[in-house]
Amino acid sequence: MSRNAIGRRVFLQGSASLGLAGLAGLESVWAQGPPASAADALGAPVRGGTLTVLIDPEPPTLTTIAHSAGASVLVSAKVTEGLLRYDFDLAPQPQLATAWSVSSDGLQYTFTLRRGVKWHDGKPFTSADVAHSIGLLKQYHPRGRATFSSVAEVRTPDEFTAVLVLSKPVPYLITALSASESPIVPKHLYENGKADANPANNAPIGTGPFIFKEWVRGSHVTYERNPNYWDAPRPYVDRLIVRFIPDAAARAAAIEKGEVHLAPGTPVPLGDVERLRAKPNLVFEPNGYQYINNVSRVEFNLENPALQDLRVRQAIAHAINRQVVQKTVWYGQGQLIPGPVHPALKKYYVPDLPVLPYDTKQAEALLDAAGLTRGKAGANLRLKLALTPIPNEGGQRTAEYLKQSLGRIGIEVTINSQDFATYVKRVYADRAFDLHVSVMSNTFDPTVGIQRLYWSKNFKKGLPFSNGSGYSNPEVDRLLEAAAVEVDEGLRRQAFAEFQRHIVRDLPDITLLALDNYTIADRRVRGHTVSADGIAGNLAGAWIGA
Repeated sequence: MSRNAIGRRVFLQGSASLGLAGLAGLESVWAQGPPASAADALGAPVRGGTLTVLIDPEPPTLTTIAHSAGASVLVSAKVTEGLLRYDFDLAPQPQLATAWSVSSDGLQYTFTLRRGVKWHDGKPFTSADVAHSIGLLKQYHPRGRATFSSVAEVRTPDEFTAVLVLSKPVPYLITALSASESPIVPKHLYENGKADANPANNAPIGTGPFIFKEWVRGSHVTYERNPNYWDAPRPYVDRLIVRFIPDAAARAAAIEKGEVHLAPGTPVPLGDVERLRAKPNLVFEPNGYQYINNVSRVEFNLENPALQDLRVRQAIAHAINRQVVQKTVWYGQGQLIPGPVHPALKKYYVPDLPVLPYDTKQAEALLDAAGLTRGKAGANLRLKLALTPIPNEGGQRTAEYLKQSLGRIGIEVTINSQDFATYVKRVYADRAFDLHVSVMSNTFDPTVGIQRLYWSKNFKKGLPFSNGSGYSNPEVDRLLEAAAVEVDEGLRRQAFAEFQRHIVRDLPDITLLALDNYTIADRRVRGHTVSADGIAGNLAGAWIGA
């Protein structure tokens, strides 16, 4: 067996089962870039044609060096690449790095960089670009500020070696290096001025398979094939067009008529999903959402004195028929889960956490015991609460269900609906809510995607997508902080499992569903979903068949 084959097998096995200590000294090497996608096995790739992708909403910027908006995440990697990419189990694969190792103490990451790579303007890609990009991510990126906060320096002993030196272990760092999350940008274009205001963010130059051509605001972005891409003969298509269609019904019509080839994130009305599934020209691809995955939850504002009583929160949980939420509210587009961790994070998901069952009699008894008797808040009412849903179809439908279900136990719910900016201000700045229906991403690791929602130190007025409940439990803080630096994977799993047990007991929120996400694809398109970030990947291997 060749050294390449041995390196690949050992590293992938290790990354799936070992902590950073277990990864020390292991490396993965591909001389010719990443392996061919499984989709390519369906036939020899066909060169040429224009591939059209539909996304909504229109992105605020075309790169993610200083931004984490979902729409920007979907387009950034077409031009700018990352050190690594990830398979569906989140095991690292080469991209701009061909080999990597982690020291036994988790404080040093060494990357061997791909040779012969050029930026789209012809300048060579080197370790200086990596060092500068990590510094920008640490300073400007919404999640990168935390992910790379412990990076004390990036050493560049030669043009093709980058060494990240950490002040303390960051066990999830090896999973944070995808193109969509941590893009590598050209130092020569980003060494002056602020990264979040750089003109290259909206006219990007990268090392990727597609070259930016134009952005027609309100309509589309056009990319063309990079003829000098390092992973020849990819990309296979000549042109990539990303379209923006704000109306949900119009999106469904464009997909159905074949006007677009790929539509990630199930961007159609929930009621249309089953009808479109039956179309012979369409495929619903569930993979490609392991890197950014979504959980629907009901969050309590623990500044409300009534909601500070655990019995009241338990009563509300007993009043929610989660099966109805799944089957009726979300049209079956989700999996019931017991706690805050999405099943896509297989290492940390605990499937047997206790869940309070649907039981309105128990709910009423708990409210009586809490002193919230019928008539206390008006005619036959126990309590009045204001509910703020995330402004999308699923959030609104969940809010309407909660209004009905809580009404049955004497809680009157007022729904406050608003646009996205007002929603964020109401929940995180004004704190003008009692219940909050949210959809939050676990991302690729609990420390990145979940800790922010429950860590008491992340309860900061005005900080969006954070600890909106105001929850504080010193033991939960300890477990989260320990897991954030623990290099032993077994101990890290234990910490996250115990954390989840605390959450389902304390009920700062109620987890409802791990939401299903699909890429709706024209059946002729092959090789589009080959990594954990799906359509947010570079689409270099996508091609259009007959």
